Amino acid sequence: MKVDLFNFFLPPERIAVRPVSPRDSARLLKVSPKVMNGHLVRDLPAMLSPGDVLVLNDTRVLPARLTGRRGEAHIEVTLHQMQGDDQWDAFVRPAKRLKIGQEILFADGFSSRVVARDGGEVRLEFNLRGEELCAALECHGTLPLPPYIPREKGADERDSIDYQTIYAKSDGAVAAPTAGLHMTPDLFAALEKRGVILEFITLHVGAGTFLPVRVDDTRNHVMHGEWGELDSAVAARINRARAAGGRVVAVGSTSLRILECAADDSGSLSAFSGVIDLFIVPGYRFKVVDLMMTNFHLPRSTLFMLVCAFAGMKRMRSAYERAIADGYRFYSYGDACLLHRTDDAVNS
Repeated sequence: MKVDLFNFFLPPERIAVRPVSPRDSARLLKVSPKVMNGHLVRDLPAMLSPGDVLVLNDTRVLPARLTGRRGEAHIEVTLHQMQGDDQWDAFVRPAKRLKIGQEILFADGFSSRVVARDGGEVRLEFNLRGEELCAALECHGTLPLPPYIPREKGADERDSIDYQTIYAKSDGAVAAPTAGLHMTPDLFAALEKRGVILEFITLHVGAGTFLPVRVDDTRNHVMHGEWGELDSAVAARINRARAAGGRVVAVGSTSLRILECAADDSGSLSAFSGVIDLFIVPGYRFKVVDLMMTNFHLPRSTLFMLVCAFAGMKRMRSAYERAIADGYRFYSYGDACLLHRTDDAVNS
């Protein structure tokens, strides 16, 4: 499909630079085949039914932006995908003069070595691994905010709280699963009181999620891989809920993609662990997810393509037009929408 089909004009003032407080006071646009209504995120329990399963991504964002030196040269590093206990793929600036085998020093006792390179992307092997590496990142790294959230000095102390879900526990992401940022303890309590089942999966969101689509046709776009895991016990509980008539509600595109990767053609889930590079565009047949809660996304982005595939191209363009006209806040710190799946996305 032509990438231009997914373009739209977004006024810059619609981009949220801080979240609302409390988190569940963000606006929520319900988009279904029959209605398009405005609500608040805290109204979510009333939109779901007892026995529905809300699936959330428990990844935790690491301070994955580092400043180092190679000799006298200043090097900026943004980690984007873990490749092992001591290796990460990273975007590096400037990368032109970096050679395999060269060392980048970040602090005393904390360095990395270039082990592979492809343009502005390199693979780094650190002198620390596992928990020691995570501790060094916490000490010397900064939170890698999306490029559309301007901070003169990078992420601040408020961002360290705002750009993390309240249930984050699995270290490995370099970007937040932003739909989950709206969740609060009060909202979780209301969902459980309603009889909604909460389940958690893990997908470590990479910085590749912010990369623009540079091709003219979606068939030529290559997705960056991201590591994900779905536990066998979680898969079994979701299968039982579906068999009893419950709907699967994915909180965010990351939860949706791992569920779709772990499902067979009948929608039955199995344990999954591995790299996910699923690229969803209109025409994709969804196997397991019935509803999706997600933020409002960038023009021409893979995420906007995904929501068009899920809820319909015409319907999502109409929803975004309404959201812009009604003053909804866009992107990571913005408002959200609750989408109902359509099985004919191209014509809906």
